[in-house]
Amino acid sequence: MDDKPIKPTSQASVNLKRRDFLKYSIAAVGGAALLGGMAPGLRSAAWAAGSDAPETTRAKLGFIALTDAAPLFVADEKGFFAKHGMTGVEVLKQSSWGTTRDNLVLGSARNGIDGAHILTPMPYLIASGAMTPNNVPVPMVILARLNLGGQCISVGQEYIDLKLGVDSTPFKAALAAKKASGKQVNAAMTFPGGTHDLWIRYWLAAGGIDPNRDISTIVVPPAQMVANMKVGSMDTFCVCEPWNEQLINQKIGYTALTTSELWHNHPEKALGMRADWVEANPNATRALLKAVMEAQMYCEDPANREEVARICAKRRWINAPFNDVVERMKGNFNYGTGRVVENSPHQMRYWNDFASYPFKSHDLWFLTEDIRWGYLPADFDSHALIEQVNREDLWRAAAADLGVPAEQIPTSTSRGVETFFDGTVFDPENPQAYLDSLAIKALA
Repeated sequence: MDDKPIKPTSQASVNLKRRDFLKYSIAAVGGAALLGGMAPGLRSAAWAAGSDAPETTRAKLGFIALTDAAPLFVADEKGFFAKHGMTGVEVLKQSSWGTTRDNLVLGSARNGIDGAHILTPMPYLIASGAMTPNNVPVPMVILARLNLGGQCISVGQEYIDLKLGVDSTPFKAALAAKKASGKQVNAAMTFPGGTHDLWIRYWLAAGGIDPNRDISTIVVPPAQMVANMKVGSMDTFCVCEPWNEQLINQKIGYTALTTSELWHNHPEKALGMRADWVEANPNATRALLKAVMEAQMYCEDPANREEVARICAKRRWINAPFNDVVERMKGNFNYGTGRVVENSPHQMRYWNDFASYPFKSHDLWFLTEDIRWGYLPADFDSHALIEQVNREDLWRAAAADLGVPAEQIPTSTSRGVETFFDGTVFDPENPQAYLDSLAIKALA
């Protein structure tokens, strides 16, 4: 199926309460899911009581050709999966986020996949049934965040005179003039309700541009962004690297901003897994987590960044020229407008600044934004679903196994109050106040 929003058949189908999710989980994954009804601490204790050997050495993990999938590439190429006993892990390229979603719904038992490098909101959109065939929920878990920041919003070369940055206000008049001439104006993202969709919507709306009325929002797979910009299919897009850098190198457009300029060190991709695989394979889950976490540490080290860029550029992984990958991997940004920033504070983080830990407060922001834009109903029970999907307890267990220093482990499941570039504040203790403060939204 394609990536267009799937409207829920009823409000109840996505307004998932804790008891509904548990009932579905038990029906879907059998006896193994009984552990899912336990409190996280009890689940970890139950698993620790048995053998530490992985129940399986195999897992099928999907990825999209983006540099924030680097921890999976590195875990494979540098032997971290094998180190932790997961010798049969397959890291499989997906053509789009819609394909990733469809293969997760299938699961490896039906020739799909068990988990993936994934846009953080997607496990929630799948687990709630908001973005699945026939709105059938498929229980999912988030085991770790894969990175912070590192995405960009790019603009076509026709707008080079504007030299757009975090302030999209000048873009509004330019888009209006183009529309008045009878031409279509489009903003491209990669999956409805996903991170790229939410970043570009936030940026446009902050400048007074209504992404539902002033511009058409279209879905384009990441690897097809540059080609579509070249033929004039869109005016702006949001995606990860190397596609923004490639756009500049091909002189088709420029970078307006990297997304951490909107929200510093924002959460981005996650390691998401089907819940039935996790419940059936608790030790293998922990082994996978440890391998990915070690790979994240490797990716973070500046001494390894050039090697990581070479790995990413390989045909097997991203299949892009090394020169399109390496500079931004090192944190150096040429925006294509004369602005150059070396060792940017807004570069992608793989491990530092708690990049790997999946804060529940961040998941709440994504769900709140999906409510803002109508992908989820206004009365959606975000907290109940977060308690099921976010398995930060397993991250902490893996961190303990690895001997991660205490200062690298958050003391809370919340990163606290977040402030955006425009002064907007998100307090995870009061998400409704955040929603109420936003002038442009799909909510009535």
